[in-house]
Amino acid sequence: MYKVKTFNNIAQIGLDQFDGENYSVGENVESPDAILLRSHKLGSDEIGDSVKAIGRAGAGVNNVAVEWCTERGIPVFNAPGANANAVKELIMVGLLLGSRGIVSGISYVSELAEMESADEMNKLLEKEKKRFKGGEIHGKTLGVVGLGAIGSQVANMALMMGMNVIGYDPAISIEAAWRLSSDVKKMDGLDALLSKSDFVTLHLPVLDATRNLINAERLSAVKPGCKLLNFARSEIVDSDAIVEALDSGMLGGYIADFPKPGLINRDDVILMPHIGASTQEAEENCAEMAAKQLKGYLENGNIVNSVNFPALELERSSGYRLAICNRNVTNMLGSITAILAEYKLNVIDLLNKSRNDIAYNLIDVESEPSTEAIAKLRAIDGVVVVRLL
Repeated sequence: MYKVKTFNNIAQIGLDQFDGENYSVGENVESPDAILLRSHKLGSDEIGDSVKAIGRAGAGVNNVAVEWCTERGIPVFNAPGANANAVKELIMVGLLLGSRGIVSGISYVSELAEMESADEMNKLLEKEKKRFKGGEIHGKTLGVVGLGAIGSQVANMALMMGMNVIGYDPAISIEAAWRLSSDVKKMDGLDALLSKSDFVTLHLPVLDATRNLINAERLSAVKPGCKLLNFARSEIVDSDAIVEALDSGMLGGYIADFPKPGLINRDDVILMPHIGASTQEAEENCAEMAAKQLKGYLENGNIVNSVNFPALELERSSGYRLAICNRNVTNMLGSITAILAEYKLNVIDLLNKSRNDIAYNLIDVESEPSTEAIAKLRAIDGVVVVRLL
C-alpha cells in the first residue's frame, strides 16, 4: 500500500484519485511515499527518507526545496495550466478595472449610504459621474510577456475582446505556440513590447533571469500612460520602481495580485489579495492533476509535469519495471545495462532521458530482479535511486 501525506485542504476530487484499497491518504500519515500540498512551506526536515515524490496542486513550487529534492532523486510535480482559466478571467477583470473608473465609482457610491432621497441621489450621480469616466479596451494594444499556458489564453481572450495583441517569450514551447492565435504579433524584445503597449500583462515564473525584470530601466521604455498588470509573481516586479514610474506619470496604472507597502491606497493602483487561482474549479483541476501525476509515478515510474526531472512515460511491457535515477554523467546507462546482463535480466523495453544534472531511466525486464542485482545497481557510483515496480 502506498501512503500519501497531505498538507492544506486538498480538493476532494484530487483525493479521490487514490483508491482506498491501494492508498492511505491524509494529514497524519507517517513514513509517506509521497507528499501532496498546496501552499504549505515544505521544509526539508519534513521530507523523510521514505518520500519518493512531491506533488504541488498549483503552478508554482516556490514553497518546495526543489534543488534539495533533486539531489536526493525526488521528483517534484506541479499542475501547469490547471488554473489558467481562473487567472485569465481575473486578468480580464483587471483590464476592465484598469481602463475605467469602476473601483473609484463603487467607492464613491458607498459613501452615499446616508442619503435617503432617491431623486437627490440620482441628481448627484448625474453631476458627479464624469469623475469616473474611463476608456474602452477595444482597439487598445495589449502586450503579453510570457506565452505559456496562461499567457496564451490571455492573448486569445484579448483578441476576442477587440484588442490588438503583441507578445514576447524567448522560450516559447512548440505546444504553447500551437495554442496561440496567429493574430498575435511576436515581438523580438521586451523593450519593443513595452514601448508599443497600452496595457502589459506578465506571465513568467520566478527565476534568476526574471527576478525584478520590470525595474526602473525597463519602465523607462514603456509607452507613456501604459498600465501594467502583474498576476504572475510579486518578485518579477521592483515595487519601488513602480512607485517612481507612477509618480512621474510614465506608468498610468498598476493592477496586481500582490499587495505591498507603498502601493496601497493609491488612486492609480488596484490590488487584489492573491486570488488569481482562487476558484473552486481551479483548486479541483490542480488537485486532480497533481494526484494523477503522483499516482503515475508511484505505480509506474512515469514523469509528467515535473519541474526537476525529465518528462518520461513508458507503457508497461512486462510485470517487472526498474525506475532508476542517476547523475547525468558518461557511461551510466552502460554500467546499468552491464549489471542487467550479468544477472541475465533480459530488457524488453527501455527509455532514458536527462535534464540538467539528472538522468532518469525506465527499464522493463522479463524476469524479476534479485535483491542482489538491485543492490548492485544501487552501488553504482552516480546512481541516486533504484525502484522496482
